[in-house]
Amino acid sequence: MNLIRKYFPDLTVQQTDQMSMLWELYHYWNQRINVISRKDINHLYEHHVLHSLSLLRVVRFFPGSRILDVGTGGGFPGVPLAIVYPECKFILIDGIQKKIRVVHEVIKALGLKNIHAQPVRVEHLHTTFEYIVSRAVTSLPEFYRQVAKNLKPLKGSYSQGIYYLKGGDLQEEITDMPEHTRVYDISDFFDEAFFGTKKIVYIPT
Repeated sequence: MNLIRKYFPDLTVQQTDQMSMLWELYHYWNQRINVISRKDINHLYEHHVLHSLSLLRVVRFFPGSRILDVGTGGGFPGVPLAIVYPECKFILIDGIQKKIRVVHEVIKALGLKNIHAQPVRVEHLHTTFEYIVSRAVTSLPEFYRQVAKNLKPLKGSYSQGIYYLKGGDLQEEITDMPEHTRVYDISDFFDEAFFGTKKIVYIPT
């Protein structure tokens, strides 16, 4: 939690309490249903929570907007983002039922009312959203091909679009992306070595 307090000192008391609860919740459920690798669980806040919250360095979701988290796994980046943005609606999807079960339990324990999680693949989802977020579920061109249909037409917010968390050299992957696609280095926002190769790709609506 020290990392979260370091970079997000303006969280409310309730938000800080909810963030603090993530440690115990994910350690408990990960022993029963593996949603985070065993070697990674002790780095929960740096590798998962803070990584998810890096999106807040490049976007502010407008109130009432709907955000789709594709391939959420155990709830990242959707759960941390939903804590910070209670006035937005988050839809978390994953094709693996047992992972969504963990998300349901975490949502219930945190008392979050702005998340709906369901076991479905994005290929079978036809609802549209102002924002789509995800953490490296496939190559960028393939991901864009899958989710472009789920982007709602632009309505007054130039921040709308896809926010994709991925590491490594993305130069080749962004070659065929739409005009104005932008890549942000997360190392510009956070000091930790883990973020040295991590990036956010923004593909505008």
